[in-house]
Amino acid sequence: MTSMKALPPKLLRMPPGHLVYAVLFLIAFLLRFPFFFRDYIDRDESTFILVGQAWVDGYLPYTLLWDVKPPLTFFFFAGVIYCFGKSLIAIRLAGTFLVASIGFSSFLLAKRFTDRRLAYAAAIGIIYLCSLFGSIQGVMSEHILMAAFMSALVILTGADRLMNWMLGGTLLGISLMIKINFSMVVFLLGIWWMVDSFKRYEFPRAVGRIVALGLPGLAVILTTFYPYYRSDQTDIWWNSVILAPLGYTQGSGSSPIAAILVTLSVVSFLAWAARSKRISMRRKETICLVLTILGVLWSFLQSGRINTHYLIQLYPPLVILLSAALSVKVLHHASGKKGLVILILLLIPMESTLEYVHVARYRYERGQYYNGEGFSVPDYLRRNKLETENVLFLGYHIGYWMLDRYPPVRTATHPSNLCKDEMFPYYNAQRPTAMLELQYLMDSIRPPTVITRLNKRIFDKQHREENAYMQASLKSHYRVVDTVEQAVIYEREKIRLE
Repeated sequence: MTSMKALPPKLLRMPPGHLVYAVLFLIAFLLRFPFFFRDYIDRDESTFILVGQAWVDGYLPYTLLWDVKPPLTFFFFAGVIYCFGKSLIAIRLAGTFLVASIGFSSFLLAKRFTDRRLAYAAAIGIIYLCSLFGSIQGVMSEHILMAAFMSALVILTGADRLMNWMLGGTLLGISLMIKINFSMVVFLLGIWWMVDSFKRYEFPRAVGRIVALGLPGLAVILTTFYPYYRSDQTDIWWNSVILAPLGYTQGSGSSPIAAILVTLSVVSFLAWAARSKRISMRRKETICLVLTILGVLWSFLQSGRINTHYLIQLYPPLVILLSAALSVKVLHHASGKKGLVILILLLIPMESTLEYVHVARYRYERGQYYNGEGFSVPDYLRRNKLETENVLFLGYHIGYWMLDRYPPVRTATHPSNLCKDEMFPYYNAQRPTAMLELQYLMDSIRPPTVITRLNKRIFDKQHREENAYMQASLKSHYRVVDTVEQAVIYEREKIRLE
């Protein structure tokens, strides 16, 4: 291996160990800061905020509002809202700390394989991948998940101490209660750690390690279950946390082609990376990273769904293995082309650059930094004194939060949930189909104000019957009041007649 003294001038100047996190946070902050002022980036983030706010207001997840995520995802948002109030900046700043934590944990793992500077470069690459390319500039459940899980890997592959096993098990339990599809990853890792423990230790000590790993994780799960047990709502927890995600994998939006392509690509990379001696030198870390990748791929294949934010689960282990497979000579070649490297580093975050320009222009033209229909539509409704009790946002549903309102039915917490028949039996048994729910919403509740997206279908194109019904209902009973940016505001006609 090339010695440290023989290495060329540094491509990236390495800070001392205690400053690495600070530098990674600064990079993440610069990439993500212009998005702090946008109303919503991904609709999932808006949904998490709504459920988190309801929890702060005293309503457990799945009771007043509903979405198909385990409770600790909502707990993160509820915690930020409870501490800092209704602040998008606070939520997205907290998300920046999560991204920096993912990068730092990845750095700690990568430097066990390779040169410290290459590990540092890998951590920066992970920061980029977790902040750009798609709708991931907001705070996604995958950000919370990987911050907990990568920390668990660092701890569990470190010193073989009982406290490490207990803390690692706790973090694995937290990971499960953030995103239930990670159960396959935890299962594979658990089986490997069990087998490895019995191979390395005598029976009593091996059992002790397994118990130290498993009990804290189980305690985390039971802790999320306890409030529902105490309030005699255990069926809500079981149906929403366990059964509904299983139903989600059978949904009409499933399309296995993308999952198969991603799986083939990743498996091909693993086959290439396996030739590296440096990877094989770190058996424990390598096995954990590979099992993580295989578990995530299995969840993709099972659900047949891949969104850009799902890939956050793959980025850290893949980039760590890539940094391990690359030779330190990469730094030699890169250092001779510093100008090209700097240009690439400036071009990659083009999304952030354009958003900085957009925020500056918006501030100049309208006198404020906050932008998007999630702000402008609620402002319009207030100024024009339109009815907001039971308002229905079929787009830009962060508007509920801005208006201090809840969705008229808990199905509408995320607008797409209104069409997910596969999950209705687990939380909406009274109206077990999308059409029954839409008819109840539009014919019984009769929202006085409805907001849709301009020139876009209300629901995805495969929901033809539901789209046709909603369009007919809007045409028969509503009139267009105005268009605000890319939002169309409808008012139920009888409101004016009365």
